[in-house]
Amino acid sequence: MVIVGLAMAFAGVCGGETAFSSKPNIIFVLTDDQGYGDISAHGNPVLKTPNLDRLHNEGVRFSDFHVSPTCSPTRSALMTGRHEFRNGITHTILERERMTLKATTLAQVLKSAGYTTGIFGKWHLGDEDEYQPERRGFDEVFIHGAGGIGQTYPGSCGDAPGNTYFSPAIKHNGKFEKTDGYCTDVFFGQATKWIASVKGKKPFFAYIPTNAPHGPLQVRPEDEARYTDKVQDKNAAKFFGMIANIDDNVGTLLARLAEWGIERDTLFVFMNDNGGTAGCKLFNAGMRGTKGTAFLGGTRASFFWRWPGILKPATVDKLCAHIDFFPTITEVVGATLGDDVKEQVEGRSLVPLLKDASAVWPDRVLYTHLGRWPRGAAPATGKYSVCSVRNTRWHLVSAGKGGEKKWELFDVKADLAEQTDLAAQQPDVVKELDAAYEKWWDSVQPQLVNENATGPKINPFKEQYWKQFGGGPDEALLKKMDPAASSWRAGAVKGGKKGKRGKAAGAK
Repeated sequence: MVIVGLAMAFAGVCGGETAFSSKPNIIFVLTDDQGYGDISAHGNPVLKTPNLDRLHNEGVRFSDFHVSPTCSPTRSALMTGRHEFRNGITHTILERERMTLKATTLAQVLKSAGYTTGIFGKWHLGDEDEYQPERRGFDEVFIHGAGGIGQTYPGSCGDAPGNTYFSPAIKHNGKFEKTDGYCTDVFFGQATKWIASVKGKKPFFAYIPTNAPHGPLQVRPEDEARYTDKVQDKNAAKFFGMIANIDDNVGTLLARLAEWGIERDTLFVFMNDNGGTAGCKLFNAGMRGTKGTAFLGGTRASFFWRWPGILKPATVDKLCAHIDFFPTITEVVGATLGDDVKEQVEGRSLVPLLKDASAVWPDRVLYTHLGRWPRGAAPATGKYSVCSVRNTRWHLVSAGKGGEKKWELFDVKADLAEQTDLAAQQPDVVKELDAAYEKWWDSVQPQLVNENATGPKINPFKEQYWKQFGGGPDEALLKKMDPAASSWRAGAVKGGKKGKRGKAAGAK
């Protein structure tokens, strides 16, 4: 997504003054594949999320907030303030998930504003060293590889070998550590430990992007048991159990902030990264579409901002998007942006809406595109596949995956479920939004820098894991993957004995 017209984008965000009376600590929790309807505050009739409901009820919640239809794209937009295509991201694998090295990240800007920064969970913006978060502004890094724990794809995108959601090997500041416990508990636990060590020294930015409730649906039995008697779909029980575990961890972290006496000094932001998956089969908040579609159900997300004593509880119904997160945070902390960053950012600061939900908010145009055209194919072959153009009232959607230009038009203010196609009745609206889309599509083509990129023959996370602990693929497979692998193999095996001892000694 991106806006047309940047007149408001930098209003108040570049002067070096904070938007509120103080510079807060920031905790940002981003869940993976939890849909808008997968929270009880949004009317889910089965799932109970009391702690997420607290964030919803005690802060500013956005009811028309949109992200990308899949995960890497959303994450790059949050980190840069611009549409994922401008970051070179058109997929979640095949090197097309790598965020261009020319982008300035939010973490880098926050560091320049005096913050210490940490990430705990899913990065998914490039697994090669130069793309890793420690090179993109994060001081503390505790992450898994690929798009999910245990996932592996050809090229650079892959996690440590043998990983599952239980006691995964996590890359911590450049070295793998064997953890003990369920992944969500591990990520929140490490984030809490880090916050305890840095609080009061500098303002902190703790980014906690969970891999749950993304599949495979590996869940603690006691969490799954909460819903086995409440739903017929076994996968829904697992999915809801994973969300319940996230909710528990949010509650524990909120309690710690209160115990430490920093609750009123901390801005807590929560959102999900794309449309729903398993849970939307039971409840999708009245929307059409799911993850991977351009309908509202593929892009509408939860977005809660809680800052006790500063932000008054309110509902914002204005059209907002993930590209707005970067300029909002930079204004909140009073960061000074250089000209290159000002040019990078396409979003608008949400500070006026955080202060007053009824603030003037001019209409805008946003763009959604799934990407994912076949590797080696020209982007033009997928130009009209799973894409949309949106303003406050109208949503122009091309839903097919065959590349055919076939627009449907919906009045989303009157038809949230997007059931009535008004394209024939509103030709002028179709013409206007189609023209905007054509201009946008042409503008992003020079920035699609990852198309047809060639990745390494061995996943970087696997290679680093084997070098640290020993092991790896058999010699025949290794040579097939990389003809020059014999020297690598010798070095890995030589260092592997030490790595294995270190693994045993350092296991938790």
